[in-house]
Amino acid sequence: MNTVKVVVKNVPDYGASREKNDLGYLTFDLKTDLSNLFNWNVKQLFLYLTAEYITPANELNQVVLWDKIILRGENALLDFKNMNIKYYFWDDGNGLKGHNNVTLTLSWNIIPNAGLLPNIQAIGQHSFKFPTEYTQTRV
Repeated sequence: MNTVKVVVKNVPDYGASREKNDLGYLTFDLKTDLSNLFNWNVKQLFLYLTAEYITPANELNQVVLWDKIILRGENALLDFKNMNIKYYFWDDGNGLKGHNNVTLTLSWNIIPNAGLLPNIQAIGQHSFKFPTEYTQTRV
C-alpha cells in the first residue's frame, strides 16, 4: 500500500461544533490478493482501511477511511491506483498538520455462511506524514 497524495486543511466541522478542526485527505494505491480467504463457508469479505495516530489530546486515534465488500465469486485480486478515501478524515482538533506518523492498516471481517465472525488485520502497514502547512486550495 502506498499513499499518493496527502493534504491537510483547517476547516469548521459544523457537525460537531463551529471550531476549526483538521481535515485530512489522501489518495492511496492498494494491491493485494485475497482469493485464498474464500472457501465453502465464506459468504463475503468486508474490507476496511483505518488510519491510526497519536495526538497530545488522545493517546489513540483510529479513523475508518475506506471500505469495500467482496462477495464470493467476485474478483478478490485487488489492484487499485490513486483511490480516494470514502469517509472524512476529521481530527478532533489540530492534530493532523505536520503529524509525521499516521499508520494505515487494511483489515477485514470474514462473513461466513455459518459460525463465528473473525476480524483479521492484514500483515503489513503503511505510514505517512501530513504536510506542515495547510492546503488552501480545493482537493
